[in-house]
Amino acid sequence: MILFLVFMAGPILASLAMSFTDLTTRDLRSPFNVNIIGFENYIRLFQDERFVHSLVNTGIFVIVGVPLTIAVAMLVALALNTGITKFRTVFRVGYYAPVVTSIVAIAIVWRFILQNDGLLNGVLSWVGITGPNWLEDTFWALPSLILMAVWRNIGTLMVIFLAGLQGVPKEHHEAAMVDGANAVQRFFNVTLPALRPTLLFAAVITSIGFLQFFEEPFVMTRGGPLDATLSSAMYTFNQFGFGNYSYASAASYVLFLAIVVLSLVQFRLLKRED
Repeated sequence: MILFLVFMAGPILASLAMSFTDLTTRDLRSPFNVNIIGFENYIRLFQDERFVHSLVNTGIFVIVGVPLTIAVAMLVALALNTGITKFRTVFRVGYYAPVVTSIVAIAIVWRFILQNDGLLNGVLSWVGITGPNWLEDTFWALPSLILMAVWRNIGTLMVIFLAGLQGVPKEHHEAAMVDGANAVQRFFNVTLPALRPTLLFAAVITSIGFLQFFEEPFVMTRGGPLDATLSSAMYTFNQFGFGNYSYASAASYVLFLAIVVLSLVQFRLLKRED
C-alpha cells in the first residue's frame, strides 16, 4: 500500500492538481508562486490547433489500427488453431517475436524499409511501381505507422485469441455441423459469440496502447511531416520538454479521459448478453 501510494496514486493525484495551476520550469525553485487557474489549461488545449490535430491523428490511428489488428490477429489465430498442423510452434514464435523486441529497434528497421530508397520501394520497382517516400509524405506517413503497429501487435492478440478459441466447446460446432452450418456460419454464430469476453479484453488493451502511441512517431518521423504523425502522447511529451508542466498535465488528462470513454463504450458494446 505504501509503495502504491508513493509511486502510483501520489504522482497521479499530484499531476491532476498540477493541471489546474500555471506551474512551469521557472516555478521549481519558488513553488509558492504557483497560481491556481482552474480550467484555463484545458481551454487553451482545445484552442491549440496542434493539439487538436494530434487528437485527430490519434483518433485515426485508433479507429483504423485497432479493428485491423484484431481482424488480422483473429485470422492468424484461426489458422494456427485449425488450419496449420505442421510447424505450428514456429509460426506462434514468429508472430509473437515482434512483441518482445524493442520498439525502438523495430522502428529503426522499419524506417530503413520505408525510406525513399528502402526495401519496400525496391520491391515495388520490380513490378514497375514507383513508391512514395512513405515517411516524408503527409498522406502516407500515418498509414505507414498504422501498418507497422498492426504488424507489431498481432502477436499479443494472437495468443489471447488462441486461448479463447481453445475454450469454445467442440460440441457446439458439432451441433451446428449437424444442422448444416458451413465454416463461415459456424464462425459467426458459434465462435464469435463465445469469444465476446476475449474480444472485449483484446479491444480494451489494444485501444489503450494505440491511444498512447508515442515511440513510432518519436523514432521514425518526429511527428512530421507537417505534424502528420504527431500523436497526443508525443504532444504531451514535447510540452513537458518545453517546461510547461501544468499544460502538459492537462493534455495527459485529456488523453486519460479519452481512454476511459473508449473503454466504457467497448464494455457497453462487447459485454456478455447472457
